[in-house]
Amino acid sequence: MKRGGWVAVLIIFLSLVIVFLLSLTKDKKTKEMAVKKTNKPVRPAAVAGSFYPGNKEILSDQIREYLDQAEVLKTPGELKILFVPHAGLIYSGPVAAAGFKQIQGKNYTKIILLGPSHHYHFNHAAVYPSGSWQTPLGEVEIDNISTSKIINDSQNILTDEQKHNPDHTLEMELIFLQKVLNNFQIVPILVSNPSDQLIDSLARKIANSFNNQTLLVISTDLSHYPPYEQAKKADQQIINSILSGNIKTFEEKFKEVENSNYPNLETPACGYQAIRIALKVSELLGVDHYQQIAYQNSGDLPRSDKNRVVGYAAIGGWGKPIKKVANGPLDQTAQTEALQVARQTLEEYLKTENTPSLTPKSLKLKDKFGAFVTLKKNEELRGCIGRFEPDKPLFQVIQQMAIAAAAKDHRFPPVTLKELPEIKIEISVMTPKKKISDWQKINLGVDGVVIEKGGRSGTFLPQVAVETGWSLTEFLSQLCAQKAGLSPNCYQDPKTNIYTFQAQVFEEK
Repeated sequence: MKRGGWVAVLIIFLSLVIVFLLSLTKDKKTKEMAVKKTNKPVRPAAVAGSFYPGNKEILSDQIREYLDQAEVLKTPGELKILFVPHAGLIYSGPVAAAGFKQIQGKNYTKIILLGPSHHYHFNHAAVYPSGSWQTPLGEVEIDNISTSKIINDSQNILTDEQKHNPDHTLEMELIFLQKVLNNFQIVPILVSNPSDQLIDSLARKIANSFNNQTLLVISTDLSHYPPYEQAKKADQQIINSILSGNIKTFEEKFKEVENSNYPNLETPACGYQAIRIALKVSELLGVDHYQQIAYQNSGDLPRSDKNRVVGYAAIGGWGKPIKKVANGPLDQTAQTEALQVARQTLEEYLKTENTPSLTPKSLKLKDKFGAFVTLKKNEELRGCIGRFEPDKPLFQVIQQMAIAAAAKDHRFPPVTLKELPEIKIEISVMTPKKKISDWQKINLGVDGVVIEKGGRSGTFLPQVAVETGWSLTEFLSQLCAQKAGLSPNCYQDPKTNIYTFQAQVFEEK
């Protein structure tokens, strides 16, 4: 080859090398930008292309067609719990769409997704804590504030992304939610073999996280693999037991159907444990109207095998709007000023050991109210002290209790000035105590409780029940033993004085 030819070949080779290196650089920058853009974990779709179409337009059209064929029921109250199936879209899609049609265009902003794990066997509740979930229809963010309040290691409610990654259970509901709601976040939870105690704790955590824009979606199919006619009979028994709204009725009927010798029956409902939790939540929320929305099984599909079917139902639970506790004496402006008083007091005291002289603008801060000041660091308690019967204006009570919580709560070392920026302040303005004669009438999560016996006493604020997820007996047992230093069952002793109170609770953002 002539010299000119070699030069040409060399130039071409070098050009290719440069193009290759530039492509690597561009690819690296693209990946870096993607990381910077998300900056949080994204769970990719696990069953797109298998359980449902992976193409956005095809999937969207198919779900829209199912929704167009569904009708909205006329029911009393607001939909709080929705049971829907999770099989492949062509199988259970029409039934699921009938369920989700009930919330189309509604203002639900938090969806708690709960269902059974199909890939793992475990004893805890697996919560996907943060980031977002992706489907061909886009990404949906996790409500990480709610998940952080639900997760509780001591109650076996754990952060566990792994259990979610391969499962279709909740993903099959997400694609419908993306078509019927505009602005919402999700709280994804999977269960497998939870204890009764975990079911109770998780149900309370879920109920305590509810507001009037929250919906609990239970993902479950019904009977697995009996013949067509037997499936309809078995499924209707399970549906009727759910419609009762009673967890014991459901549990008893489930066992009865399970032991009824239906041919090829593997389970009456794969979401058995999730349904139990939902019915427990139902009791706590006062859901008082259940209705079947739709039913069919896989044998209803054209050219299907009627000798081996799976049942699908959509069921709704409606209840009255959640009533919030009375707002209390302080409006938003007074609450903001009260928090400023507490923080300014702590800053001055931790610098000089002096209490600053303040004159509040809000008149309510000059009235006499009892108050507790709670300090938290990384969502963990760092100090809490309060007073019920004040002889001073509220703003002075807040100052005194803020200092006491920071420096005189003997359960903790004193708060330092250095860590003050990490401290979140919460204030509870108290109503007067009222003595009660029946502990079973305590309204958990609304009433604070004081126990007194033999010169010993202990107090739990109303929000303790919300934050711990304790049952009433657990709440009172812990109050007796942990706070009053008495026997765990002291609340059952007629010689024990029990008082209740309410609180207006607010905290720094």
